[in-house]
Amino acid sequence: MSTKNDSQAFYAKLKTQLEETTQFPTLYMYKFIVPSSESKIQQVHKVFDNMGAVIDTKQSSKGTYTSVTITVNMESADAIIAKYKEVSVVEGIISL
Repeated sequence: MSTKNDSQAFYAKLKTQLEETTQFPTLYMYKFIVPSSESKIQQVHKVFDNMGAVIDTKQSSKGTYTSVTITVNMESADAIIAKYKEVSVVEGIISL
C-alpha cells in the first residue's frame, strides 16, 4: 500500500536522478497504462494539452488497458514531476 511519505520519497529520488542525468530543457518521454476508458485516456491528454506533446496510444491485446506514451519538451525536473502528480489522479493509472 502506497502512502504519502512513499510518494514524497519517490519524487525526491526522481528529482535528484533527473537533475544529475539530464540537461534541461529536454525531450522527455512519459509512459502510462490506463484502463481502456475513453474518459480516462482523455484525462491524461488534458494534462498535456497545449504543450506540443506527441501522444501515442496502443490498446492491449484483450482491450482491457491502453498504453499512453507522451513525448514532450520539459523545462525542469520539477516540471516533469508536476505532470506525474497531475496524472496520478486518474483512477487506475500506472506510471512506468
